[in-house]
Amino acid sequence: MSVKRIAASYVYTLDADEPIRNGFVEYDDEDGTVVAVGSCDASEEEVMDGAIVPGFVNTHCHVELSHLHGKFVKGTGMAGFIDQINALRDWAGFEVKQKLVQEWMDKMWNDGVSAMADISNDDSSFAVKKGHKMYTRTFLEVFGSEPQMCEGVMMDVSELQKTADEAGIDAAPTPHSCYTMSPALLSASAAEGLKSGYLSYHSQESQEEEDLLLTGSGAMYENRVRNNMSTPPVTGESSLKYFISRLEAAKPAPYDEHILLVHNVCLKQDDIDAAKKVMRNVYWAVCPLSNIFIHNALPPIDLMRRNGLAITVGTDSLSSNDDLDMVKEIVCLHENFPHVPMNEIFTWACMNGARFLGKEAELGSIAPGKKPGIVFVDKVDKAGRVTIGSHSKRII
Repeated sequence: MSVKRIAASYVYTLDADEPIRNGFVEYDDEDGTVVAVGSCDASEEEVMDGAIVPGFVNTHCHVELSHLHGKFVKGTGMAGFIDQINALRDWAGFEVKQKLVQEWMDKMWNDGVSAMADISNDDSSFAVKKGHKMYTRTFLEVFGSEPQMCEGVMMDVSELQKTADEAGIDAAPTPHSCYTMSPALLSASAAEGLKSGYLSYHSQESQEEEDLLLTGSGAMYENRVRNNMSTPPVTGESSLKYFISRLEAAKPAPYDEHILLVHNVCLKQDDIDAAKKVMRNVYWAVCPLSNIFIHNALPPIDLMRRNGLAITVGTDSLSSNDDLDMVKEIVCLHENFPHVPMNEIFTWACMNGARFLGKEAELGSIAPGKKPGIVFVDKVDKAGRVTIGSHSKRII
């Protein structure tokens, strides 16, 4: 074993409520296993001016959409965003997409992302994921607004599942959202995903989505009708409650599977209560820069914290973000919710994501015997909090 030691102004182990001031981490330079953690005498050894944190877990990304970087107009709302996706997502061929997947996964790895929950609609990312140092769980996301499409869509995702299995990556079907799927397809894809123990679902991303279910009105409803697409039933209740009803049509509650609800911009107390009633391992991903990019909104972080929700952090895709940089997401959260302790935000971005993926024994915190990846964050303030100038870099 070749043991190395690094020290920094702050070490966020995430096994405690506060970071270690002038802390050190010793690790095996060959395989990254943490050997020891503690405080040091800053007068006796070199202490980097910044923070050491565990490797990040990006719990929501569409890395196969990296070819859409810089091509979207911001602030269009969800209906406008969907129109842009439909117009632009197929401009690049397989080889271009695969090349960009490699580049952006390498960048995320170098920036300190140790694991990722990723969305795929095709197999352009599979070969890269198979050979990459980053752990990924791939959600094979399906769409289909017309009832007669259900059988064909499920046959297609079954074939994609076989391709993923042949590539040797962890993958399973998952439903996309209430507004892109018939009720039958939502339940059918959820049933398949639940068999794997994991689901990821775009939930309450915009008020347009809520209006669709609550009143059958609004920009998204008009977009669906204009394009001769069926719309989900008007229930008079939130889209999250509708999702729960479609889950129950697929499999009786309660659910011990790990379920990730992504975005949660329009989340309310009764939605939280409904989810907690049936979901025993529910996680709540926030993608703040994507939400600002599309419709200048943010999730109700204070409500989520009051309810003790297991919050995680994602970047979403380069169609709705300028980067896939977890530190920029963390900075955004800190700037908009400065009362939230930095240790807690790092826990969202590291440990909670590891728990969702079932990888907390290895990832998510800095403790002897774990291999979370060691990441340095520069330009933190005197209290160890990120600033607008902060960047991350993988140490190991």
